[in-house]
Amino acid sequence: MGSTEQNPSQRNQTALVEFILLGFSDIPNLQGFLFGLFLVIYVIILIGNSLILIITKTDPSLQTPMYFFLGNFSFLEICYVSVTIPRLLADLCRHTRSISFLACAMQMYVFLVLGLTECFILTAMAYDRYVAICRPLLYPLVMSNKVCIQLAGGCWVSGIPVHIGFTYCIFSLPFCGRNQLHHFFCDIPAVLTLVCGDTFFIEMLIHVIALLVVTIPFLLILGSYVKIISTILKLPTTTGHAKAFSTCSSHLMVVALFFGSGIITYLRPKSIQSTETDKFISLFYTIVTPMFNPMIYCLRNKDVMVALKKFLLKCFFCDSKLMTL
Repeated sequence: MGSTEQNPSQRNQTALVEFILLGFSDIPNLQGFLFGLFLVIYVIILIGNSLILIITKTDPSLQTPMYFFLGNFSFLEICYVSVTIPRLLADLCRHTRSISFLACAMQMYVFLVLGLTECFILTAMAYDRYVAICRPLLYPLVMSNKVCIQLAGGCWVSGIPVHIGFTYCIFSLPFCGRNQLHHFFCDIPAVLTLVCGDTFFIEMLIHVIALLVVTIPFLLILGSYVKIISTILKLPTTTGHAKAFSTCSSHLMVVALFFGSGIITYLRPKSIQSTETDKFISLFYTIVTPMFNPMIYCLRNKDVMVALKKFLLKCFFCDSKLMTL
């Protein structure tokens, strides 16, 4: 984007105009295949999470706090993947993959806000399971409809003010020289590689925020499940064990996938980071995990499976009835 004759200020201005998302341009022969693959994954994510969202809102048997949070989580997943995948699909179809400085900042900001929301909603879901299994007599009082709405609302809005300042700090850093992002979206590690100057402060800030909004919620979830498992093992019957484990195992699998890949990405030492590794790992928490979440919750939860079958049968019956008219 700039010649070697430009002075530092000129290079800085050029870099501030736009970035180039290289994405998967290093494998040009697979662009069509990748487009088809990511499009199918995106459709699966949209359909799977939309179905869960619909049945948790309409099925009377799923009008409980656990499924209230699951509905919020499914809607969040739809928003979360829509920040990155549509842009990725568009870039796979064109040669010009530029993204303006402002658009890059906005993509990072929305992605971080939704990522923090996911951390908190997964924590709220763990708290719900903890109260249901470890404090069953207090469950109707502790997890009332009002409390659930307040918890969900707090999860959705808490990241908005935090990441305004954080994103501003990142994009206030001096950018100069190369403006090519070796990534398919504006993620923090990729953007920081283009910063010229000392990034020690922002790296420490990343670790502090990651500790507060990723590591601490993850430890709270683990602590909740230690108590949950110890309580389950005290249940008198193996039937009680199986039922309690079935409601918790799916949540634990989602937590492991999401938090594991997120912690590896944002808390790894800079000395062992690489652009290709970051891009590969980010596929897990941006695309792979949201794709598997509906499958995990449906296949491992009998109540969701029953409600889903009822909904699909109702839709099929209505369609058949309309065709005969």
